[in-house]
Amino acid sequence: QLQLVESGGGLVQPGGSVRLSCAASALTTIGWFRQAPGKEREGVSCISSRGRSLNYADSVKGRFAISRDNAENTVYLQMNSLKPEDTAVYYCAAAEAIWPCRLEGYEYAYWGQGTQVTVSS
Repeated sequence: QLQLVESGGGLVQPGGSVRLSCAASALTTIGWFRQAPGKEREGVSCISSRGRSLNYADSVKGRFAISRDNAENTVYLQMNSLKPEDTAVYYCAAAEAIWPCRLEGYEYAYWGQGTQVTVSS
């Protein structure tokens, strides 16, 4: 059973930055998703197992950056220029090899517990 543990959420001011981490128990495609209250889950970004395929939602392009350290089996989501509309619970999820990686939630079989990111002054 693949396990995922997110960390790094919290309260941040608009325009600020935060980095989320996802520690995985296996090397595989990782995606970040988010869900705000009253809204559907949204795919944010994904990265293939070797980091050669990246994908971003239009809403975060140019502001968020995904990366991974396979020596540590950890995927990072660097979130910059944060806006109040980025407020959500962020989940990392793992999928069997997807090429190129995609932001379709149904393709991800394993999910972390989520970490809250709140952007507010």
